[in-house]
Amino acid sequence: MVDGYSAEQVRAAEAPHLAAGEPLMLRAAAALAGVIRREAGRSDAAGGPVVLLVGSGDNGGDALFAGAELAGDGMAVTAIPASERIHADGAVAARTAGVRFQGRDDAAAVDRALRSAALIVDGLLGTGTSAAPALRGTARDLVAAAMPIVEERGIPVVAVDLPSGIHPDDGSVPDPTVLRAEVTVTFGAVKAGLLLEPGASRAGRIELVDLGLGPELAAMTPLVTTDRS
Repeated sequence: MVDGYSAEQVRAAEAPHLAAGEPLMLRAAAALAGVIRREAGRSDAAGGPVVLLVGSGDNGGDALFAGAELAGDGMAVTAIPASERIHADGAVAARTAGVRFQGRDDAAAVDRALRSAALIVDGLLGTGTSAAPALRGTARDLVAAAMPIVEERGIPVVAVDLPSGIHPDDGSVPDPTVLRAEVTVTFGAVKAGLLLEPGASRAGRIELVDLGLGPELAAMTPLVTTDRS
């Protein structure tokens, strides 16, 4: 059985670890890089770059740090930020490692980057937004541009924590502009929205990265428990 927790519960479970200075983001990013490396190697377009769709929050930071690790290992990685405001340390790490940054305003170049991808990483939105729909503006435009390319070319998508546009608590999808993930790499605890329809059908295979939150989560009642794996 799989327990699903709310975004608020996961943040509360993380809080004492963050207060103690534990590098949760770097742990999450290292695990994410491992999944991306594996899935990119299985892709029919293996040899093309890993393309990161990067949001402004910690979700984008996870993607950037993972991209930095992959680029440091010699993989081609392209980052397409949805905003000028991205995770500063993650951006420095990515640039230093050789990640190529593609401006979001050049539609033709963005299209070329997406079409050349061996794998696309959805690092646009995490659990930190409660707006409905959450995916708006340039982030939504990037997903809308990627969706037909992913379908046409069969490019695998790895979602960071949850596919952007799915509500983390109830699985609602107020806007169908969502990249269906081959794999969702979720951190600390499975988010309830990954286990509930219609979000669950867009999450693909769920891989949980253990961040050591077990004692805190044990004191909480999950929002949902299912037999989905």
